[in-house]
Amino acid sequence: MFLQKDELKSKSYTYILEQITEGDDTIIEEGINAAIEEVKSYLTPNNKQTWLDGRKVYDVEGIFNATGNDRNALILSFTKNIAVWKIIELCNADMLYEKQRELYDRAINYLDKLSKGQVTISLLPSIDPTSAIASKQPFRYGSRTKFNHY
Repeated sequence: MFLQKDELKSKSYTYILEQITEGDDTIIEEGINAAIEEVKSYLTPNNKQTWLDGRKVYDVEGIFNATGNDRNALILSFTKNIAVWKIIELCNADMLYEKQRELYDRAINYLDKLSKGQVTISLLPSIDPTSAIASKQPFRYGSRTKFNHY
């Protein structure tokens, strides 16, 4: 798995996560899985033609199948922030909530820029431009040249 429960300690104290989840590891697993899916959704191209504007198309499965030191540190950090946010949504502690909300918003803002091609992460694996997705041509429209009888 891309992210493990014990790795969340770099973003939140373990005892706080234990208090919020009351020791139920399934809640933490659900938070991690939801975070991974949310980050994937920003990196995965959709069917809109705007994805054919020349921006990189990332190998999302390759990114999230990586383990250990092969994982991209920035994507891992964002995924941790989002996972902790998903778990903290259960909590009513205002100070913790506000700090984590700020980290969540920052991660989502960056991922949004990444998905729009405004920023790039050079070490993320990308799909070969000659693949089926990247080689599609945008829809073209117009009219024929004017016909003249001479």
